[in-house]
Amino acid sequence: MDVDRIHRWLAEESYWARGRSREAHEVAMSGSRNYGVFDAGSGRQLGYARAITDGATFAWIADVFVDPAARGRGVGKRIMAGIIDDLKPLGLKRTALFTEDAQGLYEQFGFEQLKDAQSWMLRWGEGYAPIE
Repeated sequence: MDVDRIHRWLAEESYWARGRSREAHEVAMSGSRNYGVFDAGSGRQLGYARAITDGATFAWIADVFVDPAARGRGVGKRIMAGIIDDLKPLGLKRTALFTEDAQGLYEQFGFEQLKDAQSWMLRWGEGYAPIE
């Protein structure tokens, strides 16, 4: 994994991790299953995602990012297919994610909008709650 590139993408270009410190990113990576898609010719990383899981019941897919120059080439689909294939043997009851703009991609892999959204709750860390 090209940690410098991944951190730059997330801290500078994503809407969800903007401003994330390098230290926080490295801790997040070390506690996750990390996935990447790389250009076959140059070896350059084109996309990244990670899954946080207990390995038995639940996973959270996070930080899915595709290099803007590689978008529209199936990179997001390859990352998601790899994650689904990797997690499948675990027999997880639930795999979750959050997206503001890529529902169509995730629906292709069996994700659906919550029918019981009122059952889910979220606690924001100090200083992280969205400005309303």
